[in-house]
Amino acid sequence: MAGIGVKLNKIFQKNSIVANLVGFTYSTVATVAPMFVIILVILLMGWVLGFSTVGYLNRELFSCTVLYMFIFSLLTASPFNSVLSKYMSDVIYEERYEDILPCYYLGLTMNLSLSCLLGIPFCLWEHFVGGVKVFYVFTGFCGYISLVLVFYSMIYMSICKDYEKISLFFIIGMLVTFIFSLILRYYFRWSITESMLFALVTGIFLIAVLEFSFVRRYFRRNSNQYAKVLKYFIKYWQLVVTNFLYIAGLYIHNFVFWNTDMKMIVVDTFVCNQPYDMASCLAMFTNISATIIFIAHVEMHFHEKYKAYSESVIGAKKADIENDKRQMFRQMGNSLMTLARIQFIITVVVYLLCIILLPLFGFSGLVMSIYPCLAAGYFILFMMYSAILFLYYFNDMSGMVLATLSFFSVTFAVSIYATRLDEIWYGIGVVCGSFVGWTVTYMRLRWIERNIDRHIFCNGKLLKRGKGEKPSSKVYDRRSNEKIIKENI
Repeated sequence: MAGIGVKLNKIFQKNSIVANLVGFTYSTVATVAPMFVIILVILLMGWVLGFSTVGYLNRELFSCTVLYMFIFSLLTASPFNSVLSKYMSDVIYEERYEDILPCYYLGLTMNLSLSCLLGIPFCLWEHFVGGVKVFYVFTGFCGYISLVLVFYSMIYMSICKDYEKISLFFIIGMLVTFIFSLILRYYFRWSITESMLFALVTGIFLIAVLEFSFVRRYFRRNSNQYAKVLKYFIKYWQLVVTNFLYIAGLYIHNFVFWNTDMKMIVVDTFVCNQPYDMASCLAMFTNISATIIFIAHVEMHFHEKYKAYSESVIGAKKADIENDKRQMFRQMGNSLMTLARIQFIITVVVYLLCIILLPLFGFSGLVMSIYPCLAAGYFILFMMYSAILFLYYFNDMSGMVLATLSFFSVTFAVSIYATRLDEIWYGIGVVCGSFVGWTVTYMRLRWIERNIDRHIFCNGKLLKRGKGEKPSSKVYDRRSNEKIIKENI
């Protein structure tokens, strides 16, 4: 994300209200705009095509298909993203650009293999047990695979600092989606749900093609060194565990409530819990601005301090290293506190607006009873994730695994217990899990602050490891040295 900070600094240097608005808009476009564009187009298609007039079963089948496409494409991509991102960063730093395409192809093969391994049996079950038409099932599967491709290629585009291109591709794809849905519905006379689903899948596939062509145009040489990528998965297995546990923790509480008496089963295949899922979505959007604020603040301030400390470690005096270290950790604390203060204000305002306005649009009853606890939980969750990103900066693999494992385990266990409580406490699993994950992450950051000298200077190796005879332990021979001196005299 280091490319965002430079542009944001240029924007905010003007110190005006317009500049602040432009900076916030740019941060939004570079971070969460793709998600908002997809949601907006789906809502717009539903309004224009008359989705509310569709029968209940077809509406729920479409909603569950789209829900499963997004959730499980994120889950199947999660084991690979962090390691491949780490490999890409190291390759670019070492200027071995010819090793990027092997990473892209191998990661793509592994990602698609896992996705198909999970997706194909589900689609067969959906058709033979649920009785859903082959065309509808295959369209949903294509959308699922296309989303896998989209999320995967976004890693490479993000590392290349082309955030604007990502948002542009999503805008193009969703514009095509909306226009194509109108053509399918009013020219070819397709049904409403089939028009919406096929058009959405077409737009997502177009985004995947645009991202793939961009990556291929950006990186042209191929070293065919695939073994190096596989070694990274062994060396940095903690990154695989960390990212998977975090993504799984985001949805594990939903999965728990999918297995309660509140669950709804569609065509003997899809399982969901509409009130809880809707409350989770509202809670996430209530706190989504934390991502924008954190990225903007870190890119503009912390990254500069981190870079200064890294450069001083290479060759500066001890006093300069200590000074840069203090400034770096002070800035890290300021970033977290600023994020907490600003996001708390935003969350309270958005929460009050939701409580007042959403009942006017039909959101009431059980949804609004579950929403408050989940809103508090997602506030802590985004704070926890921001702190975990600092662990990434300091390469604390053990701390990341411990934090995400704590988050996942506590969220899962407390959510099971919460199914026995009153509906207002259904989201307590997210609150407890996020709080425990935040506490562990904070303790690890404090540990790094106390032990960073050992963490930085004592992890290197003077000799390269290898197999063979052990070298002699003798490093100096006094008699031989005296003999050489006498001969020179």
